[in-house]
Amino acid sequence: MSSAAAALVGPVMQLGFVVPDLERAARHWTGLGIGPFLLLEHIKLAECRYRGAPVGFDMSVAIAQWGTVQVELIRQHDTVPTVYTDFAGARTGGLHHLGVMTDSIATELTRLATAGIAPVQSGSAANGVRFAYLDTDALPGAHPGIMIELIERCPAIDRFFGMVRDAAAGWDGSDPLRPLRAP
Repeated sequence: MSSAAAALVGPVMQLGFVVPDLERAARHWTGLGIGPFLLLEHIKLAECRYRGAPVGFDMSVAIAQWGTVQVELIRQHDTVPTVYTDFAGARTGGLHHLGVMTDSIATELTRLATAGIAPVQSGSAANGVRFAYLDTDALPGAHPGIMIELIERCPAIDRFFGMVRDAAAGWDGSDPLRPLRAP
């Protein structure tokens, strides 16, 4: 019996969908009993790099808990080139990335570089939450189009993800899309 190789990242804790309409997408998921979605509109990033160059863009996200997995809905409001606008399903919507938590983005990126995996887009939110979208398409047998997002653990993300979990616990279907102040 052979042993399986260890996963390079994971486990998956989030399914990230790029969608053309946040409200419509949230209605779809809440119709399946998943929600409520906490909505962060027009998120301000402290810094972001796309393919090595600084980038600024306008986006909103809505996040809900589905058991042990989050569903993240992402809508970019402008046409600035990013991982969202370059996504093949940007106009119609679709699964864009799988999110995984890490203790250190820098450590993970150094480790993954030895496997030929590099960030396509990375940065931090105004509250210090750091992220990096990985380019895994060059790997043998890759399925282009689904990225992996590294999300760095920190008090701000722990608090927010705790709010998402708490909102889902015992949710009665009311108030399915709940606007919050963007971090």
